[in-house]
Amino acid sequence: MSRTAIITGGGRGIGRGCAHELARQGCDIVLVDLIPEDLANTRAEIEQLGRKCLAFEADVSSFDRAHDIVAEVETDCGAIDVLVNNAGKSNTSGIAEITEESFDRTIEINLKGVFNWTHAVAPGMLARNAGRIVMMSSVNAHTGGVTSAVSRFAYTTAKAGLLGMTRALAKELAPHIYVNAVCPGVIETERSNDMIRARKDELVRGISLGRTGTPADVANVVAFLALSEPCFITGQDITIDGFQWVI
Repeated sequence: MSRTAIITGGGRGIGRGCAHELARQGCDIVLVDLIPEDLANTRAEIEQLGRKCLAFEADVSSFDRAHDIVAEVETDCGAIDVLVNNAGKSNTSGIAEITEESFDRTIEINLKGVFNWTHAVAPGMLARNAGRIVMMSSVNAHTGGVTSAVSRFAYTTAKAGLLGMTRALAKELAPHIYVNAVCPGVIETERSNDMIRARKDELVRGISLGRTGTPADVANVVAFLALSEPCFITGQDITIDGFQWVI
């Protein structure tokens, strides 16, 4: 029996990696992203894997849009089994130069967007007493805006908020809906590649496994949290950083 997984920010990077891995493990995929070209390319890749794939161009900060898409998916595909709250926005500004608008937008995408999509899928999961939700946080939530980070304190604030949301929802939605988070470290994606290339030797020296991460490294853990049976894990966050000891 196939399962349906929604992945926000699914057009590229870690989201695309999660879409590929979940499709390989038998899920039909719903992609949500802002970039039409990325959506089209990733949708084609998922369909080549033999899975159904829907793609929606949407800003995750829109509460109404999230609910409209979820209603459409439930009509078309039936139950939503997995939600991967992956969409995010970096912000490199420090406290002295950041504007209120820039801070609000970072929180709106990275934190409120997760609320929007979780609020939209939770009623269906509760009605069926089944579901998995995975939050995409960051090692920054534990360490602060480290020197190797693409983003600084506003991004870190949002990602730390996700860990609190994860724990609260894991209690509220238990026992049938599992809510967990992953905290990637230095992962090579379109958003981080310029920073990584500029400092790769330095970064790798501080990672115990001797390399930077890939979207597949994160996707493997996301798929485990989303699909493993039986599962006795909820309310947790798992760091995926190769044990980075120099920050």
